[in-house]
Amino acid sequence: MRNTVYQEYMDSVHYNNRSGVRATCPDCHVPHEFVPKMIRKLKASKELYGKIFGVIDTPQKFEAHRLTMAQNEWRRMKDNNSQECRNCHNFEYMDTTAQKSVAAKMHDQAVKDGQTCIDCHKGIAHKLPDMREVEPGF
Repeated sequence: MRNTVYQEYMDSVHYNNRSGVRATCPDCHVPHEFVPKMIRKLKASKELYGKIFGVIDTPQKFEAHRLTMAQNEWRRMKDNNSQECRNCHNFEYMDTTAQKSVAAKMHDQAVKDGQTCIDCHKGIAHKLPDMREVEPGF
């Protein structure tokens, strides 16, 4: 994974940005609250199994499972209203007048539609999986 998702993260705005604030893997992938954190750690044991027992131990195997792993993570983030994102980014505190007009418009619409960060920001820190075989959601 060091040559795949970690390298992708290092090329992302969550690693390199003008503010100098760096989100680390647990900031986005591990809930901060105790009970959700423990639940996430238990679920992560399946991912660890995949790494240790060779299910995703090569870049090729990892890519073969990337879509499923991404969909699981997106579902988790959707289910918790992108809580890990909102620890740093929150619609309530956004100054949309300081954003580019298209971003401000999209954020305002997202609030009206009850959307959460992951609805629009898939692939913000990692390469998107091949989704050619996936049915569109609309």
